[in-house]
Amino acid sequence: MKNSDGQLYTIEGFAAALIMIATAYLVVNATSVYTAGDTHISDMQLEALGMDALKVMDIPVSKDEHSMIREIIEATPPSGGNNLAFGTNFSYLINNKTGQNSDHIQFSATYTCRNSDISTASIPLSFSRNLSGGEHAVRVTKWVVVNKTASALNPFCGSTTKEDRAILVEVLMWRD
Repeated sequence: MKNSDGQLYTIEGFAAALIMIATAYLVVNATSVYTAGDTHISDMQLEALGMDALKVMDIPVSKDEHSMIREIIEATPPSGGNNLAFGTNFSYLINNKTGQNSDHIQFSATYTCRNSDISTASIPLSFSRNLSGGEHAVRVTKWVVVNKTASALNPFCGSTTKEDRAILVEVLMWRD
């Protein structure tokens, strides 16, 4: 062989091509995005919708007033029940769409407080339909500070003193 420079350039070209292909393969595999299934995405959207609705209901109209959700809990009897104000406002916030038809999201809301004897009590707040057990529900929670007047006949969270209490509002939401 008189001139072996051409063979050296050919081998160097093949080596460079293999290095570039290997690098591209590693980069593409390292940046792959794995997405969750469709059901998880709709659950996250439903949860975000419920969280937003509870946040909106916990914003006071002015600095001198309490939030809507605090006033509703303070007005709810200790035995609980289907509170019309909570049900109407929450249902409007979660079922409102830009089109003509509203969404079909159902809910069941309770609030839980810690009694003076360290036990907890869960009081029903409102519901649109009873949960039968076959639905796939999403849980949404929000802490609300409540200062409710209580009496010996109707204690609030096992106490008759009027003091600030942290109440956990819990809403189960599902689509029909």
